[in-house]
Amino acid sequence: MKTLLAALVICSAMFAYSQNTASTNQAPAPAPQAAPATTASPSTTAAEGADQSKAVDRLQAASEVINEIMSAPDKGVPMEVMGSAQCVAVVPSMLKGGFIFGGRYGRGVASCRTPKGWSAPAFFTIKGGSFGFQIGGQAVDLIMLVMNEKGMRNLLSSKFQVGADASAAAGPVGRHAEGSTDWKMRAEILTYSRARGVFAGVSLNGAVVKQDKTSTREFYGRMVPFRTSLTGEIPSPEGARPLLASLSKFATEAAK
Repeated sequence: MKTLLAALVICSAMFAYSQNTASTNQAPAPAPQAAPATTASPSTTAAEGADQSKAVDRLQAASEVINEIMSAPDKGVPMEVMGSAQCVAVVPSMLKGGFIFGGRYGRGVASCRTPKGWSAPAFFTIKGGSFGFQIGGQAVDLIMLVMNEKGMRNLLSSKFQVGADASAAAGPVGRHAEGSTDWKMRAEILTYSRARGVFAGVSLNGAVVKQDKTSTREFYGRMVPFRTSLTGEIPSPEGARPLLASLSKFATEAAK
């Protein structure tokens, strides 16, 4: 009996040892592999940069239009008018920048006064109406000055029709506007055009202004409503500096 018990104990020990050895020699389970990091392709990044560059080019061109027109002796927007404008919208011809103009279509940018200065830019399109963006094959520059709160509300709506939703009139031209003081009362928006070096008031009645969502996304990287940008709710990106500097310069001069 004692011999049998001893044999059983030895067998149990040998079995336990063999099991422990098998588990120890078993190959460890492979660690889960991390998912490869996703990065934007060079072509995608380059395309986004090029798109933003187009919007920045338009801002630069708008700044040049303001500088040239306001610096023209006795042929620009009167200082009193510029000093009273609540918002300024510019549609540059962009011949150098490659933007397409034809018939009755254009792309522009606007900024409004805020307690902190001129607002971040809002991009828009304008089309239709009783005007042409090309005179004798040459694209023209347009300027729209929003003169009061009602006109500004229309602009903030992101879409309105000139002459229907917002009254508009050709703006006075010259260094001073004393001879046509009714401009303060007759329209919410004063409109100007420049073609072949000739600057004059122009009628835009019937034209539809609405947000350029494509350019907005290109410049900001996301959708930004007119009300958000034009009321100063967001800071202005670096690319808008030339336009805002020009507006600040002439608004300051008009206030003197």
